[in-house]
Parts: sequence; structure tokens; C-alpha cells
Amino acid sequence: MGMGSIWHWLVLGLIAILLLGGGRFSNMMGDVAKGIKQFKKGMSEDEEDKPATRIEGKAAPEPTVQREAEAAREEKL
Repeated sequence: MGMGSIWHWLVLGLIAILLLGGGRFSNMMGDVAKGIKQFKKGMSEDEEDKPATRIEGKAAPEPTVQREAEAAREEKL
């Protein structure tokens, strides 16, 4: 069996918990979770802060599909 076996990982995890102590190990995992949460929060803030694309001081044109849908609605009226 290679090193990828689930039993190998369980044994290594058990040894790590015994060496580091349960409280210390859980604190490290909590810090990792906080880091991931902060990363996701930062990514979402970056997406919200992006300004609208502008061409020569004017707003960028709407996507073609949206314009076609609006034209189709106007024709039905």
C-alpha cells in the first residue's frame, strides 16, 4: 500500500494530535478556518469594489443578448 492510504493518514493525524495536544491542534484548525473566511470576505469585497466599465466617459454598452431581449419585448407590444 502506498502513502495515500486512509489508514496512513489516520495514524499520522493521531500522532500529530498526541504530540501537539488536542487544544493546540484545535486552535490551529480554528486559525486556518478564520484565514479562509477572511480570504473569502476579501474576495467578495474586491468584486463589489470594481467600478463599472466605461468607454470614453460613457457607460459600456449593454450585452447583445440583453439588447435583443428588450427589442423582442418591444416588438410584442
